[in-house]
Amino acid sequence: MEVGCSCWRSRNTRLASAIAGVEFVRGEHDGGVAIAAWPMHFDQPSNSALVADVLKTEIVVREWKDRAGVVKASLIESVVRRFMASEEGCRIKETAEKLGAAVREATEAGGVSRIELDSFIAHVIR
Repeated sequence: MEVGCSCWRSRNTRLASAIAGVEFVRGEHDGGVAIAAWPMHFDQPSNSALVADVLKTEIVVREWKDRAGVVKASLIESVVRRFMASEEGCRIKETAEKLGAAVREATEAGGVSRIELDSFIAHVIR
């Protein structure tokens, strides 16, 4: 497949595919990874909507309302092509990398999330 933009050419680059469970989504964002999501049940449709529409770090393989039936290989191919050979895919990847860096920075020692957590724990145990 001819890659349309250079952002996917790095050996360290990967595209995660997920059903869109909250633990998977959180873990992939920590790593700055773009997601091809396939929501199936429970919290996955809302997770997928958050990640695709708000965070803009995923392409949805199949919408929740269309969950019945078999997914054709051509649909999977079109999603992979959208990621790998389009400016949209590059934007999603770059957004995922920026989000990953922000998450890592916030959760490291001295980061805003770590400071808030430490403050909460200090308040609870006083």
